[in-house]
Amino acid sequence: MPKTTTFSCFAILTLWGSIAMSATPVSQTRSFLLGASCERAFPMFTPLGERAWAPGWEPHMLSGEKERGSVFRTRHPNGAEATWIVTDYDPARHHVAYARLVDGSNMGLVEVRCTPAGQGSSIEVTYTLTAVSESGKAFVEEFLSDRHYDAMIAEWKEMVSAALTTPEK
Repeated sequence: MPKTTTFSCFAILTLWGSIAMSATPVSQTRSFLLGASCERAFPMFTPLGERAWAPGWEPHMLSGEKERGSVFRTRHPNGAEATWIVTDYDPARHHVAYARLVDGSNMGLVEVRCTPAGQGSSIEVTYTLTAVSESGKAFVEEFLSDRHYDAMIAEWKEMVSAALTTPEK
């Protein structure tokens, strides 16, 4: 192999290594209480169920509906598109989990668990995200900051509670 080819391959690998991000996954978990049973509250956290309380949430279903392996896309108001796959759906345990990718930004996992709590339920929400770019790193840092995550979960509680006061159809 000519010396220039060896150098070129080494240079390319070095450049690629400096561009590729080696990020550590970052997680946040919070819980909130709802005045509804898990049987009533849990469906609110499925791809289609979330439409009842999350403004602008319009999943475009690519396969399935809520079962493991279902795939869908969402678009954030800022234009970013996320592709989601249901990795676990267990209505008997009131647990649902998703893997998600925002191309060029971040990827990660989202889990929602509902457990009985008195006359209502406790909802535990965990996001674990990994940045795949510099802009993704900034997004993950902000999204999973205590300030933002606390505010997001408080908003979830308020919106889900309001949706649960609407009579079942």
